[in-house]
Amino acid sequence: MFTHEVDESTYLKLLEIRDARPIFNLVNQNRSHLKEWMPWIDGNKKLQDSESFIKSTLDKFSNGNGFDAAIWHKGEVAGVVGLHYINQNHGLTSIGYWLGKDFEGKGLMTKSVSNVIDYAFHTLQLNRIEIRCATENKRSQAIPERLGFTKEGVIRDAEYLYDHYVDHIVYGLLRREWEQTKA
Repeated sequence: MFTHEVDESTYLKLLEIRDARPIFNLVNQNRSHLKEWMPWIDGNKKLQDSESFIKSTLDKFSNGNGFDAAIWHKGEVAGVVGLHYINQNHGLTSIGYWLGKDFEGKGLMTKSVSNVIDYAFHTLQLNRIEIRCATENKRSQAIPERLGFTKEGVIRDAEYLYDHYVDHIVYGLLRREWEQTKA
């Protein structure tokens, strides 16, 4: 991976250190918006925090254990999408994503996640993908629901968000199910 065209005005690009400034600026501009569902927001207070995050994602990528890509839309970073990990023994992964508020409602995340699914199933030859979302995070849930994932259950108190626990819905998609939707 990667630079991958999503559509005529959007592409995914593996995060690089030089992306730290636009990533940090996007987080900073969307701090209250993202904080509702992202537990890492308070840990990203300065440019060096974004640089450290990107370094960790590059390590993850170089070790073959996932990646994070910036979603570039019309010359601006709109958000991030990636694979949290890659378990080759069991053929599975988990997708994570976030988007700046001004970029919501354009179909960018649905198209970006769809591209990541294709990459995970076709290039990496994985068998299963999970997406986990807080039970109250309807916008995040809409992505796996649009893309044909199966709602498999709820994990109680799955994540601590600043001052409370939230439950997560687990969505799963198998390669054979994805192939059927593409046929």
